[in-house]
Amino acid sequence: MIYQGKQKIWSDYQKDIPDDHWFYARSCIRQNFFPASEKYFLEITKGLLGKDICDNEHHTTCGGIAYHSDTIPQETAMTIVARQFAIMTECGYENLVVSCITSFGNYNETIETWREFPELEAKIRENLWKACRREFKIPKYVAHASDLIYKFRNEIAAKAVNRLVDRNTGEPLRVVEHIGCHYSKMFPHKGFGGAEYPCVLSGMVESWGGRVIDYPERRHCCGYGFRQYHVKANRGYCVSNTYKKFESMEPFHPDMIITNCPGCPYFLDRWQYVISEQTGKTYGQNGYGIPVLTYEELAGLMLGYDPWDLGLQTHQVAVEPLLDKIGVKYDPAAKYLGVNKEDIMRPELPQFLKCH
Repeated sequence: MIYQGKQKIWSDYQKDIPDDHWFYARSCIRQNFFPASEKYFLEITKGLLGKDICDNEHHTTCGGIAYHSDTIPQETAMTIVARQFAIMTECGYENLVVSCITSFGNYNETIETWREFPELEAKIRENLWKACRREFKIPKYVAHASDLIYKFRNEIAAKAVNRLVDRNTGEPLRVVEHIGCHYSKMFPHKGFGGAEYPCVLSGMVESWGGRVIDYPERRHCCGYGFRQYHVKANRGYCVSNTYKKFESMEPFHPDMIITNCPGCPYFLDRWQYVISEQTGKTYGQNGYGIPVLTYEELAGLMLGYDPWDLGLQTHQVAVEPLLDKIGVKYDPAAKYLGVNKEDIMRPELPQFLKCH
């Protein structure tokens, strides 16, 4: 596509995100997969940038996984969403920022469906009142948390102590960005750049000194697929999807992968171990695999936070080669120390995938 045409498409999919005053909806699975990511989203937005972000302990899962796995009907999921909106309303907020890509899609699907079928919205309001005597206002704006980090990417760059640059060669790191399917494939106008050219992650990479790598399966699913993974017999479909992505990106020699979905970093990280155990093949340099980071983890590294405070020791693929290439300072002996500096034990080593 000619450059001017791509720029026109890009300009049609911009979002004017409010600067401040957000109600934060956490993810039910991110806190288990990569437990420090949400903590450091709040640390960066509230602590470093001084934004007003409400983190309320009474909100729950959005029900998205159960809904997309066909274990609860849509009206049940919508009532759960309505309760989230009610808590936001009770806290005095109108802007909703969502940690999970599936939740982001679920909230937007609910709002768009109510816009087309107002009688369904009325029914959900009645259900919510019967269930817990709550009322709600529909958010004026729904953003994904990666949207906020993208919006403030240059402010983060100005405060950064590290950059996505090889300290030995001075060359930008080669970065693969992976966008969660529910970010803009469901509703292209909800994501920066639409479904074909989302720039929410690539914009961060470029602002922080890296080079984004294009490859044939750049927009291919990570392989999660809900029913494909939650039904054990279907998991071969998941790993096959992920394998296809790694085979496609391998010739471009990426230094790392950045993601914005709870499931995507999990599967792109963990399946590298599975593929290596099944086939003996590893990706990345010297058998260490390709590190997979969430956007909060990567922002934290740029800002100089300790890698182990960011939770990078919970990753299957070793992050030390990436840290060394950037020049991030870390204590190898502290990798498996808990919050009280107690040894939390070391995991067993894989057969093929190298680890520190």
